[in-house]
Amino acid sequence: MIKVPLTVRGAEMLKAELQRLKSVERPSVIEAIAEARAQGDLSENAEYEAAKERQAFVEGRIAELEAKISNAQVIDPIELNADGRVVFAATVKLLDMESDDEVTYQIVGDDEADIKEGKVSINSPIARAMIGKEAGDVAEVVAPSGIREYEILDVLYI
Repeated sequence: MIKVPLTVRGAEMLKAELQRLKSVERPSVIEAIAEARAQGDLSENAEYEAAKERQAFVEGRIAELEAKISNAQVIDPIELNADGRVVFAATVKLLDMESDDEVTYQIVGDDEADIKEGKVSINSPIARAMIGKEAGDVAEVVAPSGIREYEILDVLYI
């Protein structure tokens, strides 16, 4: 199996979702199925069908999360020693050389990515352009609007 990189926070989020699915969602779905069965004829019971579909979704998500967690390689940015280079879990301060805007991104796993929170996927074009670079380097990002250049101002392991 291929190891899936996750930050400590990302691993905690997946574990919390798994716990919620097992302790809240699964019992709720089982109860909904029992109530729908009590209504009698299952062949024309929309509540029963909806509950079974929900159960399939919940069980599928549980299996998916368990697989991701078991294959996770949890990386704590505080413990990194990357000599100032951009690596997974690093937080990078950038200067958009076209607009002069400063932005800060943390490179995270696919499940953790949220651009509104400044978290970009390791598989995103901007993260791929930054990996291995250090402060002072320029990362060229191939975007739909064309090539964008970002100067790396600082690399933090926080």
